[in-house]
Amino acid sequence: MGRILIVDDTLFMRTLLKNILSAGGHEIVGEAEDGDIGVNKYRDLKPDLVTMDVVMPKMNGIEALKAIKTLDTNAKVIMCTAVGQEQMVKLAIKSGARGYIVKPFQAPKVLEEIANVLGAS
Repeated sequence: MGRILIVDDTLFMRTLLKNILSAGGHEIVGEAEDGDIGVNKYRDLKPDLVTMDVVMPKMNGIEALKAIKTLDTNAKVIMCTAVGQEQMVKLAIKSGARGYIVKPFQAPKVLEEIANVLGAS
């Protein structure tokens, strides 16, 4: 099981993910409501994995992903995206994201993607 940082500008989405991940046996080490705070928390908390919303104020998920990968080239980041944001997902994968989950979240798919990424080296 992993130590996970959740980055999403919507409290409801952070809470939903926290509930799914906690029920799956993961430890939520932190939450952030924008990419800038997420990067700082990554630096401080050094989580095993980050779930990162794509669309956020101040610093979006792609920019935050790039900043985290600059801090740690081995960072494991999964992007959270809405249906219809395929181009953003492609850009995120090119920028170093290890995977993605689609909103609305379905617990089995979220846990499967987290397990796949945590299991990969």
